[in-house]
Amino acid sequence: MFVDERLKLLDKFVQDARELYFSEVFSISFKDSDAAVEFINNYVKNKTKGKIVDLFKQLSPDTVLVLVNCIYFKAKWKMPFNPSFTTEADFHVSKNRTVRVPMMGITGRTVPYFRDQELACTVVELPYTSNDSALFILPDDGRMEDVEAKLLPETLRRWRDSLHQRRITALHLPRFSVSGDYKLHDILPHLGIKKVFSHQADLSGITDQARLEVSQVVHRAVLDVDEEGTEGAAATGISIQPTSLVFLTVHFNRPFLFFIIHKDTQSILFSGKVTNPSPPSARSPH
Repeated sequence: MFVDERLKLLDKFVQDARELYFSEVFSISFKDSDAAVEFINNYVKNKTKGKIVDLFKQLSPDTVLVLVNCIYFKAKWKMPFNPSFTTEADFHVSKNRTVRVPMMGITGRTVPYFRDQELACTVVELPYTSNDSALFILPDDGRMEDVEAKLLPETLRRWRDSLHQRRITALHLPRFSVSGDYKLHDILPHLGIKKVFSHQADLSGITDQARLEVSQVVHRAVLDVDEEGTEGAAATGISIQPTSLVFLTVHFNRPFLFFIIHKDTQSILFSGKVTNPSPPSARSPH
C-alpha cells in the first residue's frame, strides 16, 4: 500500500496491516508522479524477482492511495519432466489453426486422475515440491464452452474429491507462460464494491486527517510452467502398481484449463485457460 506523505497513518492500521496481512505500507510523494511510479515499479520488480516490470505507466499527482497486489509463483515439480523428452509438437488452437510448441513429456507415472464423463473432460493433478499442486483440465474436442459454463466451486470440489491414483502411460503438456494484469477499480464495482472508490468511502481506520478514497487498485500475476524440478528427487509418484495392462495417454494438445491450489487451505492461487502456448514471438500477427 502506497500512501501520500501528506497523510499520517494511524499506528494501529500500520500494525494490523503488518501483522494480519503481512503487508507493507509506504509513505511517498505523489506530487512527483514520475518518481512515485518509479518507486512503486521498482518495489514490484524486486518482489517478483524481475518478472513484473512497469506495473504502472503513470499516476495522477492527485493520487493519495494506491493498493498493489502482485504475485509471482514458480515452484518445482515433485515429478519433474525430463528436458530430453521435450519435443516440438502440434497444438490445435482451433479446428482450423495449429501451432508448433515445445511439448514436455513424462512416461510411466502414477498420478491423481479423473475422467469426468458428465462434462466430457480429463482431470490430472501434478504436485509441486511445495505444498501446492496444479490441476489440469482437458475438455474433449468441442466441449470447452460446456466445461467453462460449469466452472463452479462445487465442480472443482467434485473433481478434487474424485481424483484417484492412476497409472498413465504417457502425459504430454506444453511448456507455457501466463501473465495477466487487471485494473480492479474497473472490475470490483461490478462485484458490489463501489463506495471505496467514491467520496462515500469510509477509510477512517487508515488516517484521521482526511477523507480518503481509493484511486487505483492494480493486480498482476505471472505463472511459468516448464520442465524444472528438484534435482535427484527420490519421489517419483509411482507408489501404486498398475493392476492391468490398459494404456492411458493424456495429451494436452488443445486448449485446456488449469488451477494452482494450495493444499492446506484449498485456496486457488491461480486459475487460467491456455489457448495458445506458443511464445508470443512465434505467433503470427492477428
